[in-house]
Amino acid sequence: MLRQVLKTRQEVEDFVNGLVFFGTGGGGTRVNGIASLMAMIDAGIEVGWVDPATIPDDARTICPFLMGSIAPKTPEQLKEMESFGFTNPIYGEKDQLAKAVTALEEIHGEKAKCLVPIELGGANAAACIAASAINGIVTVDGDYTGRAIPEIQQTTPYIFEKSLLPITTCDAFGNTTTITGAINWHVAERIGKHIAAASFSLAGEAGFFLTGKEMKEILVHGTMTECYEIGKLIREEREAGKDPFEAVVKRLGGWILLKGKVTKKEWYDRVGYYWGAHTMTDDSGKEIKIWFKNENHVSWLNGEYYVTSPDMLIIANTKTGEAYTNDTIEEGMEVTVIGVKARDVFRKQRGIDVLGPRAFGFDLDYKPIEEIMG
Repeated sequence: MLRQVLKTRQEVEDFVNGLVFFGTGGGGTRVNGIASLMAMIDAGIEVGWVDPATIPDDARTICPFLMGSIAPKTPEQLKEMESFGFTNPIYGEKDQLAKAVTALEEIHGEKAKCLVPIELGGANAAACIAASAINGIVTVDGDYTGRAIPEIQQTTPYIFEKSLLPITTCDAFGNTTTITGAINWHVAERIGKHIAAASFSLAGEAGFFLTGKEMKEILVHGTMTECYEIGKLIREEREAGKDPFEAVVKRLGGWILLKGKVTKKEWYDRVGYYWGAHTMTDDSGKEIKIWFKNENHVSWLNGEYYVTSPDMLIIANTKTGEAYTNDTIEEGMEVTVIGVKARDVFRKQRGIDVLGPRAFGFDLDYKPIEEIMG
C-alpha cells in the first residue's frame, strides 16, 4: 500500500514544487514533472510512494534517471535535429524511463519490485514515480542524492561502492542502447551524456540493479514526503500572506542569503550539460554570483568565495516562493537565494570528493555553510 497517494492536481503541484526546490536549479522542469504525474492520474492510475521498509531485502530494485541538458535549443540545433529526423518525439520522459527499466529487467532476467529516484528534481523524481506506475510497481520514499546532481557518480551508490552497470537507455525518439562496460563511473557518465546529446534531448536511462537490502542501506530516506511537505508549506504560507522563505529556512535550518534582482545571466550548452552563472544584486549593492553545471554548485559573495556544493543553493521567485530551474531564470527577475546544508552522507570525505568544488574544477576547499554563516 502506498504511504502517500497524490490524488489532485494541487497535491501534484505541491510535490513537484518541493522537488524543484531541492533540485537546486536542475533536476528537470516543473512543467514536465507535473505533466508526467497528471497523465497517470487522469488515466485513473494511482501515483505516490511507499515506505522503503515494505520492500523485501531480497527483492530487486532499479534506479531510472534522465540524462541530458535542459538548455534551450538554438535555431541551429533545431535545424540539425530536423536533418536527423528528430522532429516528432514519440516518448515522454516517463515512458522513456519505463522502457529503460523494462530493458534492464530483460537483461537480468528478473523483475524489479520497486524504483528509486536518483535525485530530487522537477522531472527526474516525478517521471520515476510515473514510470513505476506504468510498469505496475512502486517508487520508494527516498532517493540516492537528497538534491539534484549533474553526474551519476555524485550519488550514494558511488559513495557506498555499489554496482552501476549495465545501463539501459531510451530517448524521446525511440533510439535504444545499452552500456555494458565502462572503465569507471566518470566514463559511464560521459557515455550516458553523449547518448542523450546524440538525440539533442534527454534520454531515459536505468541502472543500479540492487537488492532491497542494499537499497535501504544507502537510501536518503523520506525525501519524497519531505518534498511534498516543503512544496505545500510554501503554498500555504504564501496564501496566508506570510513570507514562505522564513518558514522554509526555519523548517530546514537554512539561511536566506540574498533578496534582489538577477543582474547578469551567462550560459552555454555542451555535451549534455547546461553550464553558466547567474549574478544577483540587492538594493545595497550586495552581489552573489552562482556558477551552475545543470545545478547550482559554487558561489561568490562580492567576489569572495562563498557557499558551495555539496551544500544547496536555491534561487526562488521572491513573490511566489517557488524555486526556479536555471533555464527559466532571466535578467531582471526578483529572486531570493537560499542556502541549505547538504545531506550528512555528502559531508563525509567521499561525498565531498565527488560533489565539492574541486569535483567541478575549482581550486577551493569545501567549507560547511554553517561555518560560513557564523
